[in-house]
Amino acid sequence: MKSGLVQIANHWVSTASTLVQSHPKRLVATIAALLLCGTGATFAVANLGPDASNIPQRQVVETVSALGANTEVSDAGASVMQGQNAAMRLYRSDIARANDTAESLLKRMGIVDPQAAAFLRSDPKVFQNLLGRVGRNVTAESGEHNELLKLSARWSPEDDGMFKRLSIEKISSGFTSKLEVLPLSASSRLASATINSSLFAATDEARIPDQIAIQVAEIFSGDIDFHRALRKGDHFSVVYETLEGDGEPLRAGRVLSAEFVNAGKAHQAMWFQEPVTSGAAAASTASHNLTKGAYYTLSGESLRRAYLASPLEFSRVTSGFQMRFHPILQTWKAHLGVDYGAATGTPVRTVGDGVVEFAGVQNGFGNVVIIQHHNQHETVYAHLSKINVQRGQAVAQGQNLGLVGATGWATGPHLHFEFRINGVHHDPMTIARESEAIPVAAAYKPLFNAAAAQVRAQFAAGAHMQLGSIE
Repeated sequence: MKSGLVQIANHWVSTASTLVQSHPKRLVATIAALLLCGTGATFAVANLGPDASNIPQRQVVETVSALGANTEVSDAGASVMQGQNAAMRLYRSDIARANDTAESLLKRMGIVDPQAAAFLRSDPKVFQNLLGRVGRNVTAESGEHNELLKLSARWSPEDDGMFKRLSIEKISSGFTSKLEVLPLSASSRLASATINSSLFAATDEARIPDQIAIQVAEIFSGDIDFHRALRKGDHFSVVYETLEGDGEPLRAGRVLSAEFVNAGKAHQAMWFQEPVTSGAAAASTASHNLTKGAYYTLSGESLRRAYLASPLEFSRVTSGFQMRFHPILQTWKAHLGVDYGAATGTPVRTVGDGVVEFAGVQNGFGNVVIIQHHNQHETVYAHLSKINVQRGQAVAQGQNLGLVGATGWATGPHLHFEFRINGVHHDPMTIARESEAIPVAAAYKPLFNAAAAQVRAQFAAGAHMQLGSIE
C-alpha cells in the first residue's frame, strides 16, 4: 500500500514537471490570475489541518545566560555583534543661508555641539567660505548624542568646470578644516514642459532650473519673440547638463539640445563644439568641457548670429524703437533705441565682437559704453551703474561690460540700448534677427551629422514624455 502511494506521488510530480516545461507562460498566467483574485481565492482553499482548539498547549520556561566577555563566537557571529554595537551615525543635508551663524546652521542640521560651534566661529576658512554665504550645499554627519563628526560644504563659484569643497572633521584634539578645488562632473537630463501662462511658470512646474529656461529663450530668440509670441499650449523638450560635485548637483550647466513648438511650428537646436586636441583647454583637469561652441539646427544651419538679440539675459522690454512721450522732457520724441527694465546691478553684455570706442560719462546717458563692430556698426549701452571695460579694449560677444543702473537722465534703473550703422539708428531687434549666421566648419560636418542623429533620438523620447504628460 505504501509503495503504491509513492508511485502515485511520483506520477503526479512527473506530470507537473512536464506541464511546467510545456506550458510555462500559461501556467504563470493561471497562477497570477489566482493571486489577483484576492479574497475569492482565499475562500476556495479547504482547511485540511487539525482544529487549533483541539491541540494541547504547554508552557516551556528556560533560563538564557548572556554571553560573557570571554565567550567564543564564530567569525560570522562576531561580525553581527560588532554591527549591532556600532555607534549610530546620522546624516543630514541643507542649503546655506545669508543669515547663518555657527549655532543656527548646526541647529538646522540637528547638531548640538558647543565645541563645534566655537570652532566654526573662529576658523578663517569657515568664516570666509561658509557662514553667511547663500546657496552652498551643506552635509553633516553626527553621532548618537547629536555631536558633530564631519561637515562638508560644496559650491561652484565660477563657470570654469571646477567646484570648491570645505571639509570640517572632528579629530582627537578638536576639529580641523580643509578647502579643496576639484573638477565638476556633468550628467545630462531630459525634461519637457507645456506653456500655460509663461515660460518660467512652465519650467517651474517641470522642475527645470531658471538658468536652463533663460538659455532656451536665448537659443531661439532669433526665431521666437519670447516677450510677445508665446501661446498657451506651446511646448518644448530640452536636454541639459547638471554639474555635480561629489555626486551632488551644484548648478545647471549648458543646454545640449532643445525643441520648441511655437504656434504649431517646431524649432530645433543642438549644441556643437569642435574637438579640443591641444592647448590649455585640452590640459584642463575639469571633466566638464567649457570650450567655445554654438547652436545649430539639426540640418546644420547655425543659430549663432553675429549679434545677440539682447544685451541682457531674458528680460522685459519697457520701451521699444518707436515714438514715445519722453518721461523727463515731457514731450513726444523718437526713441532711437530699446529700453530694458532690470534691477540695478544686472549684468550687461556686448551683443557682438568689437572694440570699446568709449567708456565713461556722457550727458543724459550717464555712464555709457560704446562698442565699435565691423562694417561701421556701433552699439550703445547707457545709464550703467558700473563700467567694467576700458577704451581700446577688445571684447567678445556675450562679454560683461557693465551693470544696469539709473545714471544720467533716467527715472529708474534700466538699460538704454542703441544700434547704429554709419551713424544712423536702426531697430536693434531687427538687426539681430537679420545678422548673418556663422556656419560649422566643413571639416567637422561628419562629426556634426553623427551628433545630430543622437539628438533626433532624444527628441523622439521627449515627444513620448510630452504625450504622456498631456494624457
